[in-house]
Amino acid sequence: MNTDKGISMIQFRRLDHILLSIPEGETATARTFYTNVMGLTEIPGNHPGGAIWFAIADIQLHLREEGGEQPYSKRHPAFEVSQLELAKKALEQHAIPIEYSSEIDGRQRFFIRDPFGNRIEFLEFLP
Repeated sequence: MNTDKGISMIQFRRLDHILLSIPEGETATARTFYTNVMGLTEIPGNHPGGAIWFAIADIQLHLREEGGEQPYSKRHPAFEVSQLELAKKALEQHAIPIEYSSEIDGRQRFFIRDPFGNRIEFLEFLP
């Protein structure tokens, strides 16, 4: 464990995915654009919140419908980390609230908001 003045450090591995918002009712249009125009390969599955996922280089692009009534957007980057629990403890030491969302097979995850309301996901793949 890396420490700096007794505080656990987050061990980032890579950017795993980015989630972008699309208007409600536009999933079919997004699917056509990202498949036919951008040339991305869709990752099949029943993804959280009805999202559609695409492979893009060594990361993923997730698209999800989002209405304008929500106080905070769910758009976010997702960072893969080593030792998710240590990352959580490091953030909690700074009084950063931890948020949870739907479960996804094969990984553990949580979310935080930065001081500006931006959502950030931290995840670790399960062995």
